[in-house]
Amino acid sequence: TIAFGIYIRTFEYDETMVGKNKRKLGCLGAAVTLAIALTSSASFAQNATANVTATNVVPGIWIDPDGCEHWVLDDGISGYMSPHLTRDGLPVCNRGTTCGVLPSDQFFATNQHTISAAGRQKLTEFFKSTQAQSFAISGHTDSRASDAYNMALSQRRADAVAAIARSAGVNVAEVVGYGERKPRATNATTAGMAQNRRVEIVCIQ
Repeated sequence: TIAFGIYIRTFEYDETMVGKNKRKLGCLGAAVTLAIALTSSASFAQNATANVTATNVVPGIWIDPDGCEHWVLDDGISGYMSPHLTRDGLPVCNRGTTCGVLPSDQFFATNQHTISAAGRQKLTEFFKSTQAQSFAISGHTDSRASDAYNMALSQRRADAVAAIARSAGVNVAEVVGYGERKPRATNATTAGMAQNRRVEIVCIQ
C-alpha cells in the first residue's frame, strides 16, 4: 500500500485512488507545492489513501521587511506565497519615504551611468549622514528611446548609486531600474522630462 499524509491547512479530503499515487491539488487557482511522505509495499502498489488535515486559512497580503507585498494563504508561515506584482511584472512595495532624489542631469552625462568624482563625494556624504536601516534605490528615465533601452540605462544608473552606498558602509535592500514606467511629470515637455530623469533613494527605517 502507498499511504501518504498531506498537511495543507485548507480543507478535509479523503479518497481511495486505484492505480494512481499522484493527485493534483489546486488552491485559489494557484499551484501548491506539498511535502509528501511516502511508504510503500510492492505487493499492494495499486491502492492509495490520501488524508488531509485541515485548519482555517485566511488569504491575505504579507509585507516583507523591505515593504514589498506578497499574496499568501497562511500569512507566509507555510504553504503558498507569491510576490504581488503589477501588470508590468514590477513588485508592489510600500516602503518608508523618499529621502533623496538625484537629478540624472546633475550626476550623469547623457546616456552614461558613470558618476563624477564630485558626485561620488556628495553621495557618500549623503549616505553616511542619513539615518536609515537600509536604502532602496531606483533609476528612472524620460520616455525618449525604447522601453528596453530605458530599462537598461535606469538599472545601470541605479547600480552606480548603489555601489557608492555600499562603499559608504550602508545596507542596500533593493536596486531596480524602472526606465520610463514611473514618471513624476509629463514627458510632453522639456521640463517634465528633466524631472523624470532621476535616481530615487528610499529610506527604510
